[in-house]
Amino acid sequence: MLYAAIDATSQPPACLSPSLPVNLTAPNLRPFHEGPHMRERQAARLLVISPSKEVLLFRFHHTDDALAGTSHWATPGGGLEDGETFHTAAIRELREETGIQVATVGEPLANRRLPLLLPSGETVLAVEQYFVVHTQDTVLSRSEWTAHEKMVMADHHWWSIQELRTTSDTVWPENLVEMLLSTDIFKSPT
Repeated sequence: MLYAAIDATSQPPACLSPSLPVNLTAPNLRPFHEGPHMRERQAARLLVISPSKEVLLFRFHHTDDALAGTSHWATPGGGLEDGETFHTAAIRELREETGIQVATVGEPLANRRLPLLLPSGETVLAVEQYFVVHTQDTVLSRSEWTAHEKMVMADHHWWSIQELRTTSDTVWPENLVEMLLSTDIFKSPT
């Protein structure tokens, strides 16, 4: 589950690995300090791609937590559980949030690191890895959603690149279009 990127102070967000194809940064954020007071929250995020080259996003609408009054669209995914790798968390989160089951995921397309405000009010240093998953099934299951997910995940939509380029809605990550275009998935045949 994705929450809200926040402003903080002292050094700019940095990619975990500059060798990955996409370097995600948060250009609208002020610099932040990763001091000992900020807990690190590792998360696997999923770029779920339909046969018609659309990407799945969930709309989060917060009403009675630290993010009350905010709405945004975000990729499926969530925090790593004890003993999990980013890869195993991606597989589990995909199943829990969509009902789509896969045995493996490839290497991450991108990493990002930024301060994040959780619904609890805690600010964490989010360390995220993004995985691409292709699916033939665009019908989702909510059978494994937690009570909190049922409360805040208001909708889902399969977005085209054109829709993402023109929406006025808040979409996380903020440079999702660039991330998707960095792959061969959305490139036009030449």
